[in-house]
Amino acid sequence: MSSTSTPFGLKPAWHPSGNIRPDALSIATGYTSTIYQYQPVKIVADGTIEAAAVNDRFVGSFQGVEWTDTDGKRRVSNKWTASTAGTDIVAYVTTDPQIRYQMQGDETMTAADIGEQYDFTAASGNATTGLSTQALDVSSTATNAAVQVLNVIPGPDNAWGDSYPVVEVRISEHQFVADIAAF
Repeated sequence: MSSTSTPFGLKPAWHPSGNIRPDALSIATGYTSTIYQYQPVKIVADGTIEAAAVNDRFVGSFQGVEWTDTDGKRRVSNKWTASTAGTDIVAYVTTDPQIRYQMQGDETMTAADIGEQYDFTAASGNATTGLSTQALDVSSTATNAAVQVLNVIPGPDNAWGDSYPVVEVRISEHQFVADIAAF
């Protein structure tokens, strides 16, 4: 897997309690950007969520949405399609700052990258599967960046030094807590 670039966004992997529970938030009807499953999202001034841009503080990753469409039918999807109109919109988002995530790097990484912070690549996704295709932007290392690398995800096809390793990260620029400094 880590010799092939197949990024999947910010996928929740672990929580100290053993349970990852998304919160129910909302998306403004007609919101003009598509939000894909596992895409980083932020809470905006009106309390709804939007796709997080590179360098935004954000709250977690998008898990899916349900809403009532303009025909009165209840819909469920793992992505929010741009400019969708509806009511009773419930967006499921991971918001707990203790959640650990998996994210694929967009180039080689080594064990020396543990503790380093990186941003993610620009928003993108697969319209067919509804999944994010964002990756960890390895060239973006900074003292304060979006996520902090904690370890490589163990597996037979994933190791430090691979072309596109999948790593465990935590949000270091979380909207609910102060920034986490790199070590």
